Amino acid sequence: MERLFYDNVFESLVDDKDEAADLSFRASLISALVDLFEDRGWKQADVAEALGIPQPRVSELMRGKVHLFSADRLIGYLARLGVRFKPSFEHHRIVCDVEMTGGA
Repeated sequence: MERLFYDNVFESLVDDKDEAADLSFRASLISALVDLFEDRGWKQADVAEALGIPQPRVSELMRGKVHLFSADRLIGYLARLGVRFKPSFEHHRIVCDVEMTGGA
């Protein structure tokens, strides 16, 4: 039996490396959101109110349904919670600072 090795687990699901990178990015955003909700002690109703989305949609988010959420949508949710991304190019590499402001 041949063993396959992937740099990105999503490469085992899709043939397109760009799509795999997008899926990985969205999974990371969802994980960050769920960790933030747990850190704040929020129930699904609290999340729904803070993000302005229905509770069934929160359930999909909490269960990591990556295919249902675009990166734009997830970044928007983080912005509503006071998270800001500031990518820049410094010293021959791309850097992304993340700032947390007041938010919901």
